[in-house]
Amino acid sequence: MDQTYNKKQKGKLLIQILIPILVTQFGMFSMSFFDTMMSGRFSPNDLAGVAIGSSIWVAVFSGLNGILLAVTPIVSQLIGGKRENEVAYNVIQAIYLSFVIGLAVIIIGSFLLDPLLNMMSLEDEVRRIAMDYLKALSFGILPLFIYNVLRSFIDALGKTRVSMLITLSALPINVIFNYFLIFGKLGLPKLGGVGAGYASAITYWLIMGIAFFVTAKHYPFSSFQLFKTVHRISIKKWKEILIIGVPIGFSMFFETSIFSAVTLLMSVFDTITIASYQAAVNFASFLYMVPLSISMALTILVGFEAGAGRLKDAKEYSWIGVSLGVMMAIFCGLILLIFRFEIASFYTTDAKVLELTAHFLLFALFFQLSDAIQAPIQGALRGYKDVNMTLMMSLISYWIIGLPVGYILAMHTSLGPVGYWIGLISGLAVGALTLSMRLIYIQKKFKQLKQI
Repeated sequence: MDQTYNKKQKGKLLIQILIPILVTQFGMFSMSFFDTMMSGRFSPNDLAGVAIGSSIWVAVFSGLNGILLAVTPIVSQLIGGKRENEVAYNVIQAIYLSFVIGLAVIIIGSFLLDPLLNMMSLEDEVRRIAMDYLKALSFGILPLFIYNVLRSFIDALGKTRVSMLITLSALPINVIFNYFLIFGKLGLPKLGGVGAGYASAITYWLIMGIAFFVTAKHYPFSSFQLFKTVHRISIKKWKEILIIGVPIGFSMFFETSIFSAVTLLMSVFDTITIASYQAAVNFASFLYMVPLSISMALTILVGFEAGAGRLKDAKEYSWIGVSLGVMMAIFCGLILLIFRFEIASFYTTDAKVLELTAHFLLFALFFQLSDAIQAPIQGALRGYKDVNMTLMMSLISYWIIGLPVGYILAMHTSLGPVGYWIGLISGLAVGALTLSMRLIYIQKKFKQLKQI
């Protein structure tokens, strides 16, 4: 990355880094999107089962992968501070840590998954599909976590286009294997929604292998010689990564797991309602990739400038990113409003599910504006390595405000399942406001420290 000297240059560099991240995020999320959409074409039960399984998986993965995202601000600040010789050691230790985390997920999941699904009042077939889908997906957990460390390293160097190309090269494979395994083509067994889990696992192994090859053989990544030395495990370095990564991970977990909690609470409704809610959440999460990508780009750029001591530039990047997020939210909201029935038809051909999904998508529209403010600000704060407040506000806005308000409205008023949407929107709005105040405070604090 190069230093910028005015807002026009900053905007241009932000877009250059953002677009590949956005395509990559859409590509990664598209695996879950196509899993849910193609399973819905098999049957409503498979749509509900895969959507529930995907919701649980996204919550777990987002939280634990958030820990590994600590690699991005660590590496970007090392690069900005001209300490490139420390990069390889940090990345390798993160790879070791990712393996341990992935192994822990597999072991713990084998004990907790069954009781978790039993807590939900699901039809037997829906429960079976959700369970088997997650079991199939588990074969790809280790390579996925390792890939995301390598991706964070690649992105921290500003080479986000490389991550994009890796993901895009694997996405068609995922869709093809979905088709073969869900519908039983080319002599393969007809597995329904469970086949989507195996297809994703195969894809995760593929992208990890490509990432290893690229970082070892292609400049500028090869200049860091990540794999030249076999480093010993350093618990001390793991602790440094976890100090930054755990708050990021828990913050992301609180954001994503709230939808799993709502799914659990909504299990008192019928399968049509569950399937419609999950389809709407799936698409709302798809749109969330826009502010999330802006957030990731800001972590790279703010971290680079903060590491170099250019605090004015870091501040300008922060607010340029938030402004861009709001503009994109308005655009995505209009698309959602105009084409909600067409979007719902991606997930199902069942008339009742389609109608209710389109209705739920109206409420997803209001997610966009709060997310457009909250997510970029979180990314900027992570660039400053300020992560504890985002953790606290995620807990408060989603679990202390959003979920209780949603439960009261859904269970004790005539709103029904719509009440959960209103509650979550309320929590998002509170989070956006308080994090904005936090970013202003941190920027003033850094400026004062530099003056001292």
